[in-house]
Amino acid sequence: MMTTELLTPPPGEANRIADRRTAALLGAFCLFLSTIEYMIPKPLPFMRIGIANLPLMLALDIFPLPTFVLLVGIKILGQALITGTLFSYIFLFSFAGTALSALSMYGLRRCFGSRRISFVGVGTAGALISNLTQLALAWIFIFGKSARYIAPPFLAMGLVTGIALGLFCEYFTPRSQWYATRTKRPL
Repeated sequence: MMTTELLTPPPGEANRIADRRTAALLGAFCLFLSTIEYMIPKPLPFMRIGIANLPLMLALDIFPLPTFVLLVGIKILGQALITGTLFSYIFLFSFAGTALSALSMYGLRRCFGSRRISFVGVGTAGALISNLTQLALAWIFIFGKSARYIAPPFLAMGLVTGIALGLFCEYFTPRSQWYATRTKRPL
């Protein structure tokens, strides 16, 4: 006969299981948004609007660094598989832009906290870091000095998208019961 003690995991293990489930959910959400983003026409192969970063922004206050890095890896690899760019220069651009952007957003949120830096600030910083990274790679590997011509619209699009994603997160997080249970905050 089984007792509930045998079925209930220890407290630390329960948190790890919850983190894995939440990471899987947010990873699937990244892949879904990557698919939507892939269907939107773009002027350059590596230029995306960045909506697939929304789950990463939501994860900033939920996960410890190792789980957050796992989610970033799921997003990068999943997006490359969806778009068919895993073995191309576009993967290098996506990997570098997403990795530096995600780690900078995580660092900003951890250093300053949610009271000092909003999702709008984090999203804007992340978008600009991603775009600057990709522009630097475009300068080095593809366009040379001509990369300066794509810089203004590329950075402007990143700024608009970063602000829009940040505003969505600012609206969503205080109203979501799901988010409140993941961050262990009362509504």
